[in-house]
Amino acid sequence: MTSSGPVEAPLAWNVAGLLTDEVGSERVLEVADARIDLGDDLRQAEPIAGRVRLVRTNRGILATADLGTALELECSRCLREVVLPIEIGFQEEYLPSLDLATGRPLPIDDEPDVGRLTDHHELDLEPSVRDAILLAEPIAPLCRPDCPGLCIVCGLRLDEGEHDHPDDDIDPRLEALRGFRADAG
Repeated sequence: MTSSGPVEAPLAWNVAGLLTDEVGSERVLEVADARIDLGDDLRQAEPIAGRVRLVRTNRGILATADLGTALELECSRCLREVVLPIEIGFQEEYLPSLDLATGRPLPIDDEPDVGRLTDHHELDLEPSVRDAILLAEPIAPLCRPDCPGLCIVCGLRLDEGEHDHPDDDIDPRLEALRGFRADAG
């Protein structure tokens, strides 16, 4: 097993040497300070860091990634900015797109959904990492589990200031319901 130092972004490595090794050979790469474009709606608060293990298979390279980062999100209840750490992990096989010995293109129609190495025998994990981050993004992030949210009358955060708002004038047709209590039997 070979290990190397931290890798700067982008998340791509030339694996031609590993492709010439015996089946079962592996490389472990430390990832630090990697940043990727997550689109307009999502931002990284911290760079991607972690470890990627590459293993030579009889067909290509098996990549196992254990990575972490933090996202800048907005609390779904009170709209505060929140930094949420996330851990991502995935395992995918990547097949060569060119024959290493001849340089001829390999057929890709047999398995169109399998990841492919570039024409320069590079393994680019950025699309897989992006997909894993997007899947790990919470649907409704919270600044804290007991976040009370916003006041429905004034729109301010319920945990800031007083929210004792006067009762609005009630429609005269509904005045009889003002004293109604469901538990009064």
